[in-house]
Amino acid sequence: MRVFNFSAGPAVMPEEVLRKAAAEMLDWHGSGMSVMEMSHRGKEFISIADKAEANLRALLAIPASYKVLFLQGGAIGENAIVPMNLLGSRSVADYVNTGEWSKKSIKEAKKYCAVNIAASAEDKHFTYVPAQETWQLSKDAAYVHICTNETIGGVEYQWDPDTGDVPVVADMSSHILSRVIDVAKYGVIYGGAQKNMGPAGLTLVIVRADLLGRAMSLTPSAFNWKEQAEADSMLNTPPTYAIYVAGLVFEWLQAQGGLAAIEKKNIAKAALVYDYLDGSGFYSNPVRKQDRSRMNIPFRLKDESQDEAFLKGAKEHGMVQLKGHRSVGGMRASIYNAMPIEGVQALVAYMKDFEKRYG
Repeated sequence: MRVFNFSAGPAVMPEEVLRKAAAEMLDWHGSGMSVMEMSHRGKEFISIADKAEANLRALLAIPASYKVLFLQGGAIGENAIVPMNLLGSRSVADYVNTGEWSKKSIKEAKKYCAVNIAASAEDKHFTYVPAQETWQLSKDAAYVHICTNETIGGVEYQWDPDTGDVPVVADMSSHILSRVIDVAKYGVIYGGAQKNMGPAGLTLVIVRADLLGRAMSLTPSAFNWKEQAEADSMLNTPPTYAIYVAGLVFEWLQAQGGLAAIEKKNIAKAALVYDYLDGSGFYSNPVRKQDRSRMNIPFRLKDESQDEAFLKGAKEHGMVQLKGHRSVGGMRASIYNAMPIEGVQALVAYMKDFEKRYG
């Protein structure tokens, strides 16, 4: 029996995608091969990769002036790869600190350049997004980096920054494809696949073409965006099976009606949880309302000594991975695209019952 999996990532996948991948495991479209066995330069896999990119471009309405790269290394890898590729002749980059993943990005960037913390939400324990008018930007920054959804703190940008000629670089790992975005407002968008795109191992980079060619000389060829763009992401062997599964997810999203339709579903799912939290004196969510994440909802019980009982009961009711990140504690429900509304309804019903019994 499948459970409702509230893991922050690797996360729940659409069941239709898993079934299709399973059906095609031994023989992809009459090729006599599994996708796992295919040469990345063979016509079969080239067609898979081309279709995946075309569908992703359609879903996000990616302008032709942007390159789409399917790479490896995860978002933490890109934390270092971003400054390697974008600094050029500059020595400073601006970062907005909204939580744990922003801090990881800052830590990596400091190895390659001077980092200016343009704004930070640390003063209120990372429970909000600093308004852009409070940002103290550098005069000569190579780029401005943000993490648009913090999985641990449950904080999400509900707006697009405007920094003029300085490109905005966004780590969108945990909410890309969950909502409509204007790609043209960003210089670079990147993210690990294991939230809303597919299995762990694939990293997506969407980069404006005019930003290519700025890589530091020490940048490994496999992580040089210009070289990878020229090689259609195949300078080295790409994560072929992960690209294939991501392609199936893109098809699934199109079948749901695209990002506008999936965004409506995500708004409805998040509202179920937040509306209940806001009306409860037993549970609480610390994030400022206008900055709450639709994907990752942290919450606490009034009495933390009841946490283990809550988790045990949830598992008995077929709901798993609700424990909050070790750095902050409490609970966390990650409700990505593939989490059906029935799972969210089951969670809220269980929370209500637990409150009645223990509140």
